[in-house]
Amino acid sequence: MEYYGQILITVIPIFLILILAEYIYSWYKKDDLMNINDLVSSLSSGLTNVTKDVLGLSIGIISYGWMVDHLALFTIEANWAIYILAFITIDFQGYWSHRWNHHINIFWNRHVIHHSSEYFNLACALRQSISSIFSLFTFLLLPAAIIGIPHSVIAILAPLHLFAQFWYHTTYIDKMGFLEKIIVTPSHHRVHHAINPEYLDKNLSQIFIYWDKLFGTFQEELPHVPPVYGITRQARTWNPIRINYQHLWLLTQDAWHARSWLDKIRIWFMPTGWRPEDVAQTYPVKKIDDPYHFEKYHTHASTGLKVFICVQMFFSLFFIFYLLDHIADIGVPGIFLYGGFIGLSVYALTDLMDRNRSALLFETLKNILGLAILHRQQDWFHASGSIPGIQPALTVYFIMASGVTAWFMYTYWKEDREVAVAAGV
Repeated sequence: MEYYGQILITVIPIFLILILAEYIYSWYKKDDLMNINDLVSSLSSGLTNVTKDVLGLSIGIISYGWMVDHLALFTIEANWAIYILAFITIDFQGYWSHRWNHHINIFWNRHVIHHSSEYFNLACALRQSISSIFSLFTFLLLPAAIIGIPHSVIAILAPLHLFAQFWYHTTYIDKMGFLEKIIVTPSHHRVHHAINPEYLDKNLSQIFIYWDKLFGTFQEELPHVPPVYGITRQARTWNPIRINYQHLWLLTQDAWHARSWLDKIRIWFMPTGWRPEDVAQTYPVKKIDDPYHFEKYHTHASTGLKVFICVQMFFSLFFIFYLLDHIADIGVPGIFLYGGFIGLSVYALTDLMDRNRSALLFETLKNILGLAILHRQQDWFHASGSIPGIQPALTVYFIMASGVTAWFMYTYWKEDREVAVAAGV
């Protein structure tokens, strides 16, 4: 966890700088390709995923280390050729796990958050799952284990492979000539994120595009078919925690309502989107049939709210950076208390962006928890030694954050009341 945390401390600032630069460029061009609520939702999703990862909240059904120890036919030393071979093997695993996530109902819940943004930008690359608790597809690394590629090589390359998928989430890079034939480019990945019928479930490769060409899932970006982004069953929320479990909740409800016991079982393993016929008729779910004529999810954000959202995100980033840099010092069970605090922070902020009344409840719970930690520790997880004045500063922040959230909820109530009166309700 500490090793991964240190990698993230290096990588996250780079990502944030690039995301900010892209947002400024979009604002300068006034092209309406980015939205502040969507941007914060993506960043919030990244915070929850990072927290899950550094807390070790994943269960490996079978680990690569176990496979190497028990199945390796050879013992080989790590060299440049082994690193190249291992990277290709990881990419092969990534293609097939990605493909199954798209094509099997239960596995789609592990991936839906990544496609939930109705915009396409660098920030949406951070939309990563917190619902994938079980690591199911490690067995795809079996060829690497059999020939004895050391576990240390996989441990080094796996995060690099993931981070290398960040850059191509953008609309601002056009086709890239001969590179289109070798690696996944922004053009390829725009196709992948699109809900146009021509593009759906295409370009599943992660680094090398030749897997799609080899296994029949490649689709070039067509000049006359502009990509439309999102998911066909709109999330209609900025809250990444809710998005992570929407599909699972739908499957659970459908399995409960299905009359046939066969349908109750097979719904989990059928192609993504499949529903029993009797359930689909009785409990219809709105779906985008025409990608060119639908309303993107939108909630009004005043200038004041945008400022408050940015302040809240600043503090959330501070808290996550401190966690990453002090995992060992915080220790167990402190890191899990810390993780719960970050989860409440994300839930409260994105619920406020959704204009949900529950935002005040979760913001209050977050701030009560924060004040309780400060009171009990007379500190913030040993931060006072390196950050003078941290306790009074956070005390003021927690109190003010609850007050400002309450003000916005009152403002929402007044606006909704005025709309109701105008409508004669």
